[in-house]
Amino acid sequence: MAKLQEPGEKPAGPGEYLEVGPRGGEVVGAMQVIISSNDGHLPPTSRKGNNWKKLPRRRC
Repeated sequence: MAKLQEPGEKPAGPGEYLEVGPRGGEVVGAMQVIISSNDGHLPPTSRKGNNWKKLPRRRC
């Protein structure tokens, strides 16, 4: 399982992040963000207690 990160934390690295529930479960209407290397912190989630999970890099 990928490490979950809390809103406001410094991201593990650039890439796509998906909003997940407190234990990593699926969230209906989840937000998905793209973080670049110069972004400072992960944005707030749509609901208190939710976290961010970095998605694996897609291969074309």
